[in-house]
Amino acid sequence: MKKQVIIIHGGWVFKRYKEYIDYLKRHKIDFKRLKEKDWKETLSDRLGKDFEVILPKMPNPMNARYKEWKIMFEKLFPFFKNNLILLGHSLGGIFLAKYLSENKFPKKIKATFLVAAPYDDKTIKDFLGDFKLPKKLDKFQKQSGKIFLYQSKDDSTVPFADLEKYKKSLPKAEIVIFQKKGHFTQVEFPEIVKHIKKLK
Repeated sequence: MKKQVIIIHGGWVFKRYKEYIDYLKRHKIDFKRLKEKDWKETLSDRLGKDFEVILPKMPNPMNARYKEWKIMFEKLFPFFKNNLILLGHSLGGIFLAKYLSENKFPKKIKATFLVAAPYDDKTIKDFLGDFKLPKKLDKFQKQSGKIFLYQSKDDSTVPFADLEKYKKSLPKAEIVIFQKKGHFTQVEFPEIVKHIKKLK
């Protein structure tokens, strides 16, 4: 049986609709990047035939709302198998941390990877809206299997200080620190492939 890997991508949150519209007007399109796949989209090829990688598109990632993402996430549950692997990048990481801290997950989780996940909006420059975490992450730690926290010291989107906050809340997590991975927008991610394949 193939091992499932569920990836929750990142997104942006705005306080007001006007701020979102202003962002869209200012936003510059990187046409080259539109033609490239990032590591989330190539992970299936890198992991090979023993894995089933699922990358759902969450609602309106450019102006995300936790309630909308929660509804979509729960619609996927009938397709999930036991011993799956959850992986959240950026806003997708805090989404998983929040969801698994507040809700009982219907399947057994082998491991959860949080890649460049914001912890709160005290240090991050962006607004997190209703994606804010509860005070304690005990339920998340209890049901998430082995937890991995990935962060790069040169990430200009999510401050390295947020990793320190996760470390305090999740003392059993395995910490993986990089020097120059930025916000993890690269095409390949061999380190995460290696960790996933090593899981028993």
